Amino acid sequence: MNAASGFWRLCVCAALALHGLAQAAEEPGIAIPELEKKPFEIGGYVELKQEDFRLNRGAPFYELNFPDQSGRRTLDRTTGTLQLNGKYTAGIGTFNFLTNSDITRDQTTHDHDNKFFEAYLSLKPNPGFTLDAGKKTLNWGKGYAWNPVGFIQRPKDPDDPTLAREGYTFVAADFIRSFEGPLQTIAFTPVLLPVSSDVNNDFGKTGHVNVAAKLYFLYRDTDIDLMYLGNGSKTPRFGFDFSRNLGTNMEIHGEWAHISDSQKQVVNAAGQTSLQLANISSYLLGLRYLTEKDTTYIAEYYHNGPGFSDNEATGFYQFVDNAVAQYQTTGNASLLQRAQSLSQGAYGRPNTMQNYLYFRVSQKDAFGIVYFSPAVTLMANLNDKSFSVTPELLYTGINNLELRLRLYLLNGSRVSDFGAKQNSSRLELYARRYF
Repeated sequence: MNAASGFWRLCVCAALALHGLAQAAEEPGIAIPELEKKPFEIGGYVELKQEDFRLNRGAPFYELNFPDQSGRRTLDRTTGTLQLNGKYTAGIGTFNFLTNSDITRDQTTHDHDNKFFEAYLSLKPNPGFTLDAGKKTLNWGKGYAWNPVGFIQRPKDPDDPTLAREGYTFVAADFIRSFEGPLQTIAFTPVLLPVSSDVNNDFGKTGHVNVAAKLYFLYRDTDIDLMYLGNGSKTPRFGFDFSRNLGTNMEIHGEWAHISDSQKQVVNAAGQTSLQLANISSYLLGLRYLTEKDTTYIAEYYHNGPGFSDNEATGFYQFVDNAVAQYQTTGNASLLQRAQSLSQGAYGRPNTMQNYLYFRVSQKDAFGIVYFSPAVTLMANLNDKSFSVTPELLYTGINNLELRLRLYLLNGSRVSDFGAKQNSSRLELYARRYF
């Protein structure tokens, strides 16, 4: 029996168990309370977003994405999004789901996407035990913009860390105990995550059932997690995080992760690639401070152990220049296609280098306007000194409606992290209607 079929058999068994438990809970003659919650709940939002991109002509990623349109200066994109979330409860079981549907159109593309971000069964026979089976988004780690210990979750978008993310399919349990004394709570979460050609095929190597676990402590008002991912689709790794309130309005948090035999593919200006293997560590340290006037400050330092050094990133940018030059001179697209392929991997991910600073300031009910919350975010690459600044305006004063205006401004040399991006700026406006 392969990993995928075994996993889905387990899901079917869980579903049958849920059905049986629900029937057993329906004893005749018992009156249903008037205020009993409905078994089915659904909600979500519909969003319309308009973006205006000012393109960074001559930057490496601009050249990769527009090799035949060197004169293009702007790009306008419209995106419609529908997210639905809901749950059905029967007895001790709950089925939860979260869907995401997007339609995107600009001058170069017209695309659409429909996904289940989450779809899982949750059984809770008692307050101290929960069993989940299906597709679910985990949130391991205490960081706001990054999570080095998020071993079995998709990374956040640092430009918008609160966005919902697609989960992975797995079976997990939660065992929770509470105590009197300095150790107030302990929880253990084992996870089995299969990877095959049909299930979680973007997690890593196929043909494995990956074992992961998290051990949580609440000790003297400090939250502590220990995480582990065994060898399988990815190389083994372990780490920890913590969070503690230093006072009524200040919290500090941190994460540390160690990855054994981390693999990094590096390309030089000539297009020659080498595979580097090393045991590396990533870590994060941050704080959150809320003033008496409802101003929130968030600051984080992040060291990305698998990230590229200045020289390694520069080698890729030089290779892009050579590939584009060959294509525009001879029409030979072989190097260009290879560079585009590399840009879809590690070189094209957000924050692909090694040391970053994140700083955000937001003000609730600014200028005496209720539900009006302006903010500004700075993200800086501490290696090459490039950065982005994002001022934003958020208004939620209309019932179930959220309006947000943001302006992304990127700065740096053309061979720096933020200066090499396709865009020099992006203006974004969206309206989100909740229901």
